[in-house]
Amino acid sequence: MLRTFLCAFLVFCSHHVIAFEQYTLQGKITNEQAAALTEATIVVNGTTQHTDASGQFTIELPAADIYQLTISKKGYFPTIQTFSHYELSQNAATIADITLVKKTKKRVMLAFGGDVMMGRRYYKPYFGDDVLIEPEDKLTDSKAIVEHIKPYMSLADYAAVNLETQIAEEKPTERAPKSVTFYSQPETLDALTWAGIDYVSLGNNHTYDYMDSGLHSTLAFLDDSPLAYSGAGVNEETALKAHTETIKGTDFSMLGYVGWEGSANPTQTANHQHGGAAYGSMENILSSVAKQVAEDKVTIVQYHGSQEYANNPTGVTEQRLKSALDAGAALAIAHHPHVTQGLELYDNKLIAYSMGNFIFDQNFSATQHSLILYVWLDDGKFHRAEIVPLYVKGYKPTPATGTNRYTVMKRLTELSKQRNTKITMSGGHGVIQAENSATKSVADNKKVTLAIDIADNEKVTPLYQLPWHKTIQQINMLNTDVSYRLGTNLINGSDFESFALFNSPERGWLFDRAATSLNDFGASGRHSLAVKLTADTASTFGMQSFRRVYKPSSAMTIKAKFNVEEPVKVSFFWQGRKKRQKLFDAFKNSPKHLIDSIELSPNSGWQNVELDFNSPRIGYKSFRVLAELKSLNGEVTTVNIDDFALVEWQSAFSKNLKPNFYNTLSYQAAYLGVNKAVSKPVMLTF
Repeated sequence: MLRTFLCAFLVFCSHHVIAFEQYTLQGKITNEQAAALTEATIVVNGTTQHTDASGQFTIELPAADIYQLTISKKGYFPTIQTFSHYELSQNAATIADITLVKKTKKRVMLAFGGDVMMGRRYYKPYFGDDVLIEPEDKLTDSKAIVEHIKPYMSLADYAAVNLETQIAEEKPTERAPKSVTFYSQPETLDALTWAGIDYVSLGNNHTYDYMDSGLHSTLAFLDDSPLAYSGAGVNEETALKAHTETIKGTDFSMLGYVGWEGSANPTQTANHQHGGAAYGSMENILSSVAKQVAEDKVTIVQYHGSQEYANNPTGVTEQRLKSALDAGAALAIAHHPHVTQGLELYDNKLIAYSMGNFIFDQNFSATQHSLILYVWLDDGKFHRAEIVPLYVKGYKPTPATGTNRYTVMKRLTELSKQRNTKITMSGGHGVIQAENSATKSVADNKKVTLAIDIADNEKVTPLYQLPWHKTIQQINMLNTDVSYRLGTNLINGSDFESFALFNSPERGWLFDRAATSLNDFGASGRHSLAVKLTADTASTFGMQSFRRVYKPSSAMTIKAKFNVEEPVKVSFFWQGRKKRQKLFDAFKNSPKHLIDSIELSPNSGWQNVELDFNSPRIGYKSFRVLAELKSLNGEVTTVNIDDFALVEWQSAFSKNLKPNFYNTLSYQAAYLGVNKAVSKPVMLTF
């Protein structure tokens, strides 16, 4: 629980708020049986406290934008949880009970991340953004990429990621005949090792990007590093070979596969003629898993397949992973879609269908929400899993807080629930327990109703303060003549609360860098953006990149709040990228379609803007929205902007008490809209 005791002035810096404002953090630490843990140690932003006999802790410390809790107790696995000031205040100033997992003789804690590369835009970013890895500081800069996930990965007994790049000091010359190829500098491996990674899977579609020369270079650098690997080799036999490791007295085998051979010649998979990734055919998976199981190894399968940006795995992926578990594998971890997919407890063995990106330079927002997955195995048997939500911010993996936490966890919770797998809460993390089921328990049957107030001049309101681990069961409109609809937000960081956190500037926004600063006040939270306008030149603000993952011909709403001291005209546009159009040609030459223009009145406080339009129907692979800001009286002035969202409606207007959740994204609602102004709150029941 968070209580304000004293407010003074705030001074913003690039990492956090320096303040004389004092706060008290309160919470409770329990074991897995929900019993209180006494004398657990909690360290928050350098301040230490211990739990009392009831497992409670109380810590008074200076206010900050971020509170990182490191929690430990003898005989238990330590944990780290990170929260933003704003999300704690939004959620009734309460931290949910945090559970520690007991150490036992044969219990092993594993950690997994998704796709990893440090090439391309890390060296040559778009849009004039700062270079992340400079040639003269490659090692230092590479470590800076992983500095915020190092504490998390270092907790595990063994940590693994998917290395989706070849490793070379210079770009290899022998390039595979494909549209996208990756290579990263050797310092990538040093940074991963420093961050606590022990093993990388090479079973993916970028392991053979520069064919044998790049593969040999990659294997050579890996052999010289502490990192273990499997999933690729100089021929089919070595590619299918497992990496074996003894962890706390238990023998493990790590296998990696890519799910398709590729249409190019030579293929991306290894055969008797050339090297490459291990081909994850059903035959290869079953035979290689059976071999390891026969040798009494706890076998971990990593598989690269399914369709990019999809909500669910393909039937081929699902069957291969389940068949691997049927053949004796203990755990299956999958990747490739670049977005997260659900988890499933299948015959009490865990499948993660897509881990999403871990360290990657994709610059459209759907790919930036991800996770670290902790898995505890007892002598090879599944005991528990914990989901640490991540936000790949400016190409750097960071703890997801606030709206980003909600987006990650709501998606995973609902997609997993469709597979009869229930995710519960431990602080800000998600938990899957052994013999878990999405079937409601007695505690779950206790309904909770929350009142959502919608301002008089608004028809769209965010739902980020809602419990992400519960599904809306009823929507009661006390104004009986009003209909509602549910939507998701296609822009990350809309409230600007995480804009300057974690030493990583947000790269998702288009704005004049020299004329824009971060305010220490906002329409909803602690921060907003200030854009300084010149007397006679318009300034553009909006989405830096095109949104690639969207539904064509959907009802959309732009929602934003502005505060101005002089009259300002704001014109909103959507701009699309055609299906075969080059990216920078689209930025430069695609027409901007006017949605609407508004005029903002000075000294009127925060002014809410909501504009409806439809997303492109056909012919476009992606689109973005932009706002053109212009002073109306020729005066130099500042426009303050907050809560800038692009809402894609996932349902039509309805008056039904029980929502019609006919698609996955309706379950993941982050916004509620009404068709007319309301005078009474909307009642949501979970």
